[in-house]
Amino acid sequence: MLFKNSLLSRQLWLLIFAWVIIGLDQFLKNYLINVLVPGQPVPFLGDLVQLNLAFNDSAAFSIGFGATWIFTIISSLAALTLLWYSFKIETLGWAIMAGVLLGGVCGNLIDRLIREPGFAVGHVVDYIQIPFNFPIFNVADMAIFTICSLSVIRILRGDTIGRKAESK
Repeated sequence: MLFKNSLLSRQLWLLIFAWVIIGLDQFLKNYLINVLVPGQPVPFLGDLVQLNLAFNDSAAFSIGFGATWIFTIISSLAALTLLWYSFKIETLGWAIMAGVLLGGVCGNLIDRLIREPGFAVGHVVDYIQIPFNFPIFNVADMAIFTICSLSVIRILRGDTIGRKAESK
């Protein structure tokens, strides 16, 4: 049964969520590349959210400008680690979170592998811009940020990554 909390079920849900995030991320990137002009913002939710196509060769918040190949290696290792760790996850909640994180990591990794200027040094496509001089980001970035934040909250509440809560 798909909802039974077995290892196979948890891994299946992890992969489903990863593929959904990857699919949504890549679909939006490819669509917006075809309809937006880089550097020309288009209102999406009034002045609150604009679509602004940008190509990023650094990490989040423009850290590591020009070191794309390093982020390709780090992202590859992160994706492989998440896949390896999927066999140790004990709860459906952590499996879903790992799947969303894997989808975000792979969404940006795909860009680094296939986009210009070339293999392993491709620029990540960003397109969501909010006020307050915040960096432009994408769905993959949102997935990574959200899961990292939720993980910190769960750990601060006493959870162990990937494990069932300890009985008190």
